[in-house]
Amino acid sequence: MLNLQIPGFDASSAAATDSVASAIAESRETRAEMLKNLSLDDLINKLAYDLGQFAIHLAAAILVFYLGRFIIGKLYKLIQNIMISRDVDRSLTTFVLSLVRIVLYFILIVTVIGIVGIETSSFIALFASAGVAIGMALSGTLQNFAGGVLILLLKPYKIGDYIEAQGYNGTVTEIQIFNTIICTPDNKSIIIPNGGLSTGTINNWSREDYRRLEWSVGISYGDSVERVRAAVLEMFEADHLIVKTTLAEHREMVFKEKELETEQEMASEGEPAPEEKHTWIWRLFHRQHRRVKEHAAALANAAEIKRLSQLDHVVRKPTVTLSELADSSVNLTIRAWVPSADYWAIYYRYLELFYTELPERAGISFPFPQLDVHLPESAAPKNGAENA
Repeated sequence: MLNLQIPGFDASSAAATDSVASAIAESRETRAEMLKNLSLDDLINKLAYDLGQFAIHLAAAILVFYLGRFIIGKLYKLIQNIMISRDVDRSLTTFVLSLVRIVLYFILIVTVIGIVGIETSSFIALFASAGVAIGMALSGTLQNFAGGVLILLLKPYKIGDYIEAQGYNGTVTEIQIFNTIICTPDNKSIIIPNGGLSTGTINNWSREDYRRLEWSVGISYGDSVERVRAAVLEMFEADHLIVKTTLAEHREMVFKEKELETEQEMASEGEPAPEEKHTWIWRLFHRQHRRVKEHAAALANAAEIKRLSQLDHVVRKPTVTLSELADSSVNLTIRAWVPSADYWAIYYRYLELFYTELPERAGISFPFPQLDVHLPESAAPKNGAENA
């Protein structure tokens, strides 16, 4: 005997299917017995009565179907407006709206079938057993789906962030329901399942708009630490990208500089063009667009105010400290806070400046590893040995 085993289809699913088939067979046998015991007049009267009842139920089912479609459409638009106003991710919005529509239409169809007079318990049992089988077969995929929903809701990272997770690092280029795609610095696309990302550790290098830079510089024994410190701080003082007060004050200063640059560019382009007068029809159709833009600006201002937390008001001055007395050098640690967008550019620029300008400004030299060997007099060669 050939025994076929279908993955995800267990004994409970088979039992549910057998019970549905037996119930349908018993119903047919009962109706056949009732028809045999009826006369021709009674049969005609019963058929006329049943047709009348079926017509009434069918009309009620059609009315309920169209009324349900209208309610589903209203609910769909309501949920869509709520998710757009809450600035929910577009991919999550599309998925949630599709899921809501499918669930609501399924409930509507089952309700309409029940109004017509068809037994719905068998359908519900069949769909339930199929759902269990599909869920068992797609357990890993559903885990990635749940992880994608959590990522889109909680937003531990967004498109454009540079992250490090699951042993990979790169810039996020796309966030899908089941996977996240990142691009490495050497332009390789890495597809990472969302299940591991939602439960693992994620290092987001782009979440904060300011980061602390750190250099390690070694000077020779006998060089002046104070002269090095003064030279480094003098170099930082002339750079407006180095934070010298608090992050909030520096952020405001950078914002004002950008505003001034924008005004100068507009002034250099000439006089602004006169405002275009629009008709009332144009204003009517663009009023909603203006409201959406105002709402987006309000959300941006709220996020900016939230970001200006208590930590942003701590003074972040550059520091030069002696960190280690090594074998061949005195190591200094230099720290400074900079905007995250300019992190690597400032790091490499000052690394080169320290090498080229510090020896002249501070009068120092960079040591290299060396070893002094001292021989005792007993181990020194004698004159006889030398002559030999």
